[in-house]
Order: sequence, then structure tokens, then C-alpha cells
Amino acid sequence: MALKKQQQSIVNWTNAEWDNTGEEGSRYLPKAARDSLTPAQKAAGNAKKRKATAAGKTRAKYTEAERKAFLRATNRKRKNK
Repeated sequence: MALKKQQQSIVNWTNAEWDNTGEEGSRYLPKAARDSLTPAQKAAGNAKKRKATAAGKTRAKYTEAERKAFLRATNRKRKNK
């Protein structure tokens, strides 16, 4: 029996092996995206995340490198603004 769209989405999410890029409180990305980023790119993203957290925000936008890595890892296309 084929999975429903939502069920398949959960399976895909689990298979992507999501985790933090470094210490607790750092970026949360799929393994393929984490592996494709350089240490400098990870540090820049984590700094942006820490800055937003210090300002009381719960979310911070991805850096351009993180965005590209995430889209490649999840086989998605960037939405046009």
C-alpha cells in the first residue's frame, strides 16, 4: 500500500538525518546540507542564529550558503518572491 503524501513527507524527513551543525542552539539542517557547508559557512550561520536568539527572536534567516545547501539537500526549488 502506498503512503499518503503526509506519511511520505515524514519518512523523507526522518531519512534526511536532521541535526544541529555544531553545539546545541546552532543551525538545524539535514545531513547532506551540513556536509556540504564549509566550517566557515557553518560558523557564519551559527553566528547569525546566535545574534537573532540574543535579540529575542526564535528564528533567523538562513545565510545564502545555508539556503542553497538546504535546497539541494531536500530537492526543493527556491520560491520566487
